[in-house]
Amino acid sequence: MKNSALLFFLIALIPAWGYGNENNVNVSGEEHVAIAGLSPELRDLFSKEMVELQNGMMKMVPLYVSGQWAEIAAIAGKMESSYVLTKNLSELQLHELHEKLPSAFVRLDQQFHYLAGMLKHAAKMEKVELVGFYTSKMAEACVGCHSEYATHKFPALAPKRRANHSH
Repeated sequence: MKNSALLFFLIALIPAWGYGNENNVNVSGEEHVAIAGLSPELRDLFSKEMVELQNGMMKMVPLYVSGQWAEIAAIAGKMESSYVLTKNLSELQLHELHEKLPSAFVRLDQQFHYLAGMLKHAAKMEKVELVGFYTSKMAEACVGCHSEYATHKFPALAPKRRANHSH
């Protein structure tokens, strides 16, 4: 039963993973400060990284439900070490990232990569429940970061404003 509930949860998240990829325009016309301050080249690398992470997350559910542990471990390993950013950054760009990204953003990113490492380990050990758990925690990490730093791409994750209402 636990696996069925987890599977339903993950399937319910699939539309959110792909939401907003067709453009990178903020509803209010402004990008979030965390990303907007980066150079165009670094924003492009960052965007490519996010696409690769999304693609990896989208592959997880079919692999999970079919018990393809080696494939999950391989994808999680790529996520743990990053797809694009760490492989393509110059020393100057690395410095720019550390200077311009908020420390809270960096902590969220580190947490995501840690979870990917845990998923890789769980998949290698063929621990079914842990694979589901870490996949779910990674999806939660995505939503948490997008809610904080990417509402320009994912407006449905923006905090809801309360209407001034009086009786």
